[in-house]
Amino acid sequence: MHGMRMPAARRGFYARRSTTLGALLALCAGLLFLNAPAAQAAPPTPPSAATARSYLASLTVRAEGSSDGYSRDKFPHWTTVSGTCNTREVVLKRDGSNVVQDGSCAATSGSWYSPYDGATWYAASDVDIDHVVPLAEAWRSGASSWTNARRQSFANDLSIAQLIAVTDNVNQAKGDKDPAEWMPPRTAYHCTYARMWVWVKHSYGLSVDSAEKSRLGSVLNGC
Repeated sequence: MHGMRMPAARRGFYARRSTTLGALLALCAGLLFLNAPAAQAAPPTPPSAATARSYLASLTVRAEGSSDGYSRDKFPHWTTVSGTCNTREVVLKRDGSNVVQDGSCAATSGSWYSPYDGATWYAASDVDIDHVVPLAEAWRSGASSWTNARRQSFANDLSIAQLIAVTDNVNQAKGDKDPAEWMPPRTAYHCTYARMWVWVKHSYGLSVDSAEKSRLGSVLNGC
């Protein structure tokens, strides 16, 4: 009925109903947020690209050393962190979502998002714990002269971004390659990966070869 005004009482009723509906919608949104899956956990956050560039500039540049004498056994892992939990199990719990562990600390359920390739897995057997700077790469970059105790610390270090849960096949494709030879298939992760790599090498005083430094510098300059 054009030209007719709604009585004040009815206008008040609809205004109250609209306000109530808005409050209910807001409450529902809040409940959905509370029930949303927890954010994916991750290794410690690496330094900014600017800091990583300064770390990279400070690293010793030299040709990669020999693999002679290398053995994974010279980097003892996985060591016990607490109770029955070793480093691998701690990383699986840290990097996964809704991870359930049994009395031996083995992950029996949960999900794992691999930032290297964007895949999500629901069995711990599909996930590897990657050493961001591979053990053999570390050996050729200075770790061959370390004590076994220092190599053990390197192989189990949870304080920096050296360990990360990723798709097993992707980790196996990486092998012991450095960034001049291999980068994660998911290009969106390249900046983070380069920052992690440089952080680890800086923390342990490891060297870089010229191709490795060039590739890292190129990635970090694009961050």
